[in-house]
Amino acid sequence: MAIKRDYYEVLGVGRNASADEIKKAYRKLAFQYHPDRNPDKGAADRFKEAAEAYEVLCDSDKRARYDQFGHAGVNGGFGSGGAGGFEGFGNGFPFGDIFETFFGGGAASARRNSPQRGSDLRYDLTVEFEESIFGSERDLKIPRMESCHVCSGSGAEPGTQPTKCTRCNGEGQIRRVQQSMLGQFVNVVLCNACQGKGTVITSPCTNCHGQGMERVTRQLRITVPAGIEDGTQIRLSGEGEPGGNGGPRGNLYIVVSVKPHDLFRREANDIVIDLPINMAQAALGDEIEVPTVDGPATLKVPAGTQPNRVLRIKGKGVPYLRDRGRGDQLVRVSVTVPTKLSEEQRELLRRLEESFKKDSGDEGLLDKLAKKMRGK
Repeated sequence: MAIKRDYYEVLGVGRNASADEIKKAYRKLAFQYHPDRNPDKGAADRFKEAAEAYEVLCDSDKRARYDQFGHAGVNGGFGSGGAGGFEGFGNGFPFGDIFETFFGGGAASARRNSPQRGSDLRYDLTVEFEESIFGSERDLKIPRMESCHVCSGSGAEPGTQPTKCTRCNGEGQIRRVQQSMLGQFVNVVLCNACQGKGTVITSPCTNCHGQGMERVTRQLRITVPAGIEDGTQIRLSGEGEPGGNGGPRGNLYIVVSVKPHDLFRREANDIVIDLPINMAQAALGDEIEVPTVDGPATLKVPAGTQPNRVLRIKGKGVPYLRDRGRGDQLVRVSVTVPTKLSEEQRELLRRLEESFKKDSGDEGLLDKLAKKMRGK
């Protein structure tokens, strides 16, 4: 078991310190180490240690016994409370109420009664690929809370009115004056009878059951901007849930998902498409028709085009969201090799192969391998 420190040392005062000096020293330590203010490791222990020291030294009888016999003279004064939480350390001292006043109990009640901003809402919207490129307008149905149309938000049945709370006399708060070892304190708490409103509803509205709110479906028309990306959020200010105590509404966030396209894919502000061409088109060049998001466009394939070459069609990509102009369409060429040939096509390819041999002045790789296998 740890040895307790001297109480005067804990508070940082001399043995001849006056009651006011002891109170001042304790109050300083309490503010410094109270767990609500100091999250550091060990702060809670320092706070309890200071409170224990103060409870003894602020009492003239206990202080006299402590001065004469040390900790042994006051060990029975704390009981189990000395090792408990922060609600009390024995003798019925209201630590919880005192420090609620010190560290924001009244302020917390005031915050609960102040206007509160409403919660934000999220709506997931899926759009087509072309819709993300050119933009569109959409009509959405958004479920959200609104003031009850029957009682106009009062919560009371039509023809009746909320009445003043008799417990708090319409103030929404209850004030309690308490005596403690630190002096007299006024503790202000929220009235639990009216939840801080100052009024109570004796005849609740049958539509909203006294809540003053009902869930409705609101229709909104929104603009999907041209060039929007997958995962983009569109914020509509003030279209979320209503605030409390007259506070502003929250916002509505529309999260956009873009459907994949069968042909196109997006890379930044360019649109990419894979285009297969045959060997003759790659070798001789050609002008071919290519699909784009704007419709068919003519693309010139240069002679001698190699597989995986990327050709560009200017201005057929994605519009810049915050600028003028558009990206490009990138056409990635793949050269297809036929798997089935007619006899005529085979003959043409044989003749082409022979011409390649004559041009190179050398036999082909296959011929070299065949000769090597025959031992020549």
